[in-house]
Amino acid sequence: MLCQECNKRPATLHFTKIVNGEKTEFHICESCAREKGEMIPGTAGGFSIHNLLSGILDFDPAGKSSGAAPAKTLQCEECGMTYAQFSKVGRFGCSSCYKYFDSRLDPLFKRVHGSTSHVGKVPARAGGRIKVKRQIADLKQSLQQSIAQEEFEEAAQIRDQIRELEKEIAQE
Repeated sequence: MLCQECNKRPATLHFTKIVNGEKTEFHICESCAREKGEMIPGTAGGFSIHNLLSGILDFDPAGKSSGAAPAKTLQCEECGMTYAQFSKVGRFGCSSCYKYFDSRLDPLFKRVHGSTSHVGKVPARAGGRIKVKRQIADLKQSLQQSIAQEEFEEAAQIRDQIRELEKEIAQE
């Protein structure tokens, strides 16, 4: 699709403006967007998809990373991919990259998915044991909170519930 303004360059930015309930769509190139002032507020020098991905991956293109380890030193020893390359490409070079970039992945997953652990649906027929294990994990977390708040009577009740559920699993 060509830019609606200049009809010369490919349209790389697609805007939908809604003003007073009236929807208007723009398909323009970055040059025309700069000229029209159709940039996203708060972005220095305009908007590009690289800036968007860099923001999601918490990678500073200038080389100053704000994460746990500098982006320049993070490199997979198996395939040689650096964290900077990962932030540009958006995918790993091999399965070992997960191990080498581990320090930067948890914050990324938390920001993108809202959590670092996957909690999916449990099948109704085969999920009895899994449900009980999840319930035990939740109770253990409640137990730790009760102990931290010095609510020892409640902690004892939770401990007893955990023991009963663990007996249930052991009998199966």
